[in-house]
Amino acid sequence: MANFFDLVGRIMISAIFLFSGIDKIFKYDGTVGWMESFGVAGFLLVPAIIIEILFPLMIIVGYKTRFAAGGLLLFSLLTAFIFHFDFSNQVQVIAFLKNIGLAGGMLFLVVHGAKDFSMEKKKKYVRL
Repeated sequence: MANFFDLVGRIMISAIFLFSGIDKIFKYDGTVGWMESFGVAGFLLVPAIIIEILFPLMIIVGYKTRFAAGGLLLFSLLTAFIFHFDFSNQVQVIAFLKNIGLAGGMLFLVVHGAKDFSMEKKKKYVRL
């Protein structure tokens, strides 16, 4: 049962990245403008979208989970410090702490990896 909850947890923690990446596709121009207002080059939105869609899918299916979680850990920390570092704004403080919390969850995945219900699960063969 614990391994089933591992899968559920991977889905839950990945959902925010996945939906955010998809949302950025539909709001591409607005997101580029928002990023540029922070001094971040707009062309970096394409790799951000790829990271926010590909890595969560890798975590959900359990393929190279530690690598994908490490990438999202760094992504979460970077976005927290670049886009949400205005501690005079309560909304930005919450967004900052959300990203830090997500980075913590990704750290757990980096350390422990995926359990059952993953592509990484090694099959045990019985020798006759």
